[in-house]
Amino acid sequence: MTELGNRLKEARLAKGLSLDDLQSMTKIQKRYLVGIEEGNYSAMPGNFYVRAFIKQYAEALHLNPEELFETYKSEIPASYSDELPQQLSRVTTHKKISQGNSKIFDVLPKVLIGVFVIGIASLLYYFFATNAGTDSNQSTNKDNEQVKLVKNEKLEKAQAEEKAKEDKKKKETVEEEPKKEETTTPVEETPKQVLSVVQTSGRNSTYSLSDADKFVVKIVSRGVSWVSVKNGKGKSFYSGTLQAGGVDTQTIDLSAETEAVIIVGKTVDADIYVNDQKLEYAVAPTEKVRQDITIQYVPKVQQ
Repeated sequence: MTELGNRLKEARLAKGLSLDDLQSMTKIQKRYLVGIEEGNYSAMPGNFYVRAFIKQYAEALHLNPEELFETYKSEIPASYSDELPQQLSRVTTHKKISQGNSKIFDVLPKVLIGVFVIGIASLLYYFFATNAGTDSNQSTNKDNEQVKLVKNEKLEKAQAEEKAKEDKKKKETVEEEPKKEETTTPVEETPKQVLSVVQTSGRNSTYSLSDADKFVVKIVSRGVSWVSVKNGKGKSFYSGTLQAGGVDTQTIDLSAETEAVIIVGKTVDADIYVNDQKLEYAVAPTEKVRQDITIQYVPKVQQ
């Protein structure tokens, strides 16, 4: 047994958990859990899964996986980063080929634009050349057009004066009519629920939920995240791992409770909704991967 395996096993026993309990929490097969505690990684699919399983094991016991990786890095197999140089070389070659092709596509639009501009210029030249002879006829009719414009201005002025008289008459009629008293009953808007941050300390955040008729929590995982939901007295409503592609959503009705404690092992992969309103993490998930969130529910007073 390795030092890492011994530490994990002691932490598991200290919480009173069996391997079967841990298997139910992490969804990792029991034989892999035994291999982690004994330091025997040969039966696992690969180094990536060894590190992933150790991380899930640690998060289920509320241990810091990054600290374990640093402390026992000599016992934990390296990840697949050794394969990256070969993959990067392939990406570089593909990139060079793509860059060669992209130069052709960069030049092609410019050529098309040039052809389009030349065509437009030719059409304009033809238009002005064919209509040049009509300028003299347009100049001879200039005086007649000016007379027409004067007549139009007078007509518009007369129409404006007529409209002003009609508007004045309508205004006087409206002022003479007695105003009716408004008897419309104002409609009371239903207040929306208020979900606000009360305080934060480290990985702990406290929220207040008010003006809500119910208290329903939905947790959606976009990756792999261990989740625990309890009330303020410690009663457990859910404890397990949510995983995209498998069981990725858990909905819990806590309307009968006044407080809920939600523990999320990997906040970067999990979203929390309270009555369909997305909860914004008070502490950025990139700063605290695991967060303990307390929501204090003040039921709406029925009038």
